Amino acid sequence: MAPYPVLIADVHGVVARCNNAAEALLPAAIPGAHLSDVGPDWLRDAHAGLNSSGARSTPGTGRAAAGDIDGRYFEAHPTFRDDGCVAWWLVDDTDHRLVREALRTERELSAFLAKASSVLLSSLNLERCMDVTAQMATENLADAALVIAPTRGHRLPVVTCLRGAPPETTTVTVDPDAVPGLGEALRGFPPVPSRWMDPGTAPEWMKPEGMGPIGSIVITPLPGHGVPAGALVLLRRAEAAAFSEEEEVFARLFAARAGAGMSAARLYAEQSSISELLMRELLPPSLHQISGVDFAGGYRPSSDHERIGGDFYDVHPATVEGDASLVLLGDVCGKGLEAAVLTGRIRNTLHALLPLADDHQRMLDLLNTSMLSSHHTRFATMILASAVRRGSMVDLKLTSGGHPRPLIVRADGTVEEADTHGTLIGVIPAITSTSVTASLAPGESCVLYTDGITEAKGGPMGDALFGEERLKRALSGCAGMPAEGIVEHVQMLASQWLGDGSHDDMAVVVISAPRTHHLSAVNGHTRGRYTA
Repeated sequence: MAPYPVLIADVHGVVARCNNAAEALLPAAIPGAHLSDVGPDWLRDAHAGLNSSGARSTPGTGRAAAGDIDGRYFEAHPTFRDDGCVAWWLVDDTDHRLVREALRTERELSAFLAKASSVLLSSLNLERCMDVTAQMATENLADAALVIAPTRGHRLPVVTCLRGAPPETTTVTVDPDAVPGLGEALRGFPPVPSRWMDPGTAPEWMKPEGMGPIGSIVITPLPGHGVPAGALVLLRRAEAAAFSEEEEVFARLFAARAGAGMSAARLYAEQSSISELLMRELLPPSLHQISGVDFAGGYRPSSDHERIGGDFYDVHPATVEGDASLVLLGDVCGKGLEAAVLTGRIRNTLHALLPLADDHQRMLDLLNTSMLSSHHTRFATMILASAVRRGSMVDLKLTSGGHPRPLIVRADGTVEEADTHGTLIGVIPAITSTSVTASLAPGESCVLYTDGITEAKGGPMGDALFGEERLKRALSGCAGMPAEGIVEHVQMLASQWLGDGSHDDMAVVVISAPRTHHLSAVNGHTRGRYTA
């Protein structure tokens, strides 16, 4: 092992002697020479500092110094001698310094990649992911960056970001294959090395305003889940150092994380769009007046974070004027998405059976057969109601398939139960049901509801059911109210009864005979309140 270079200087900074290793490192370091003439400035200053700071009063070694000598990095460790001189031990720390610097750089890059993954994967918004990718690239990799989404024909969605400026989103109409390396990157092919790219070929749309001349360019794909997520373009100014091979490799590592985030965001957006479309199909419809009959409905799923569940209703207008509209309200066993899927099947089946709308028993029989032949093990209860306007009256035909009986609210506040009953749907091969008829005078209503309302548990002690009697008393005060008002009143009372407690799905549909006569006011021209 070669000895350390050792240089001995007196209190005045004059070299007393040095070993062979020191002579090889500092050829001018001969006895009698001054440190300022033979050594680097940092060594001279360190020696002078030792003499001026009173460090000599402390025996042993003093504070080390460090600096460059002929391109190498040395640490100089002083030792005080009995003769008043200082022996400087010069330790070549270049390799250790390079290793420490490489380790520090690697840690910084790893931390940046980890941050990129965390930030990008925490956002499921595609536009936000593109903005963040462009910003992070300019902060750590380039003077400017462009994030280009997969092409839609020749229309390219582009996010452009200049260092220190916010990202900007544009859409350019270009042929990506006209830009060397861009078309290949958008198709997911490996990137072309930066040294092969001519910055002068970059089109104007790729040059951010204020960028100036481009000195080097990197175009790398943004890998996605199975399909490319886009391309990342990195730009450096002409006065900046060109991209090194190591930087290009790191850019690809960053692009892989950015592509994963963008791909996840795009997949989430697609799934969200599909879910929203399916959700709209599964949600109960908005109801209104049809053929002179007022309809209103309300629905509340079992969980506040869900929009669909096992309760459902539909109103199918008659195809021929003067025929009855068909109302159906049902309750599938269970809650949440699985129950909602079955409600969708039931609604579609009943829609296909509309030509048999006059024969409630036949419709329920066919629905029961359909449910028994499916893989579902759930059952359902249901009310079918046919409603038709006859003069000022509304005639009803009501049929229950194991469902709570409809309640009829008369004009004087009397609440009647429609005496219909039947078998659960989807349990046994042969079902039975009874149909009843009823008529509604102007201002009277028929209320169909699911057991989520009567079985709502709450009240002062939190454990009492809302119950049918309480519902009847509430409806008796709704005499003469419009259909929408009755729905809102029932829902409000049920919610107040529940408080913050859990509950089943709740649905209510009201069929009303509208009032037809009005008071007149202001010389007989302004329509006032209904009277009958």
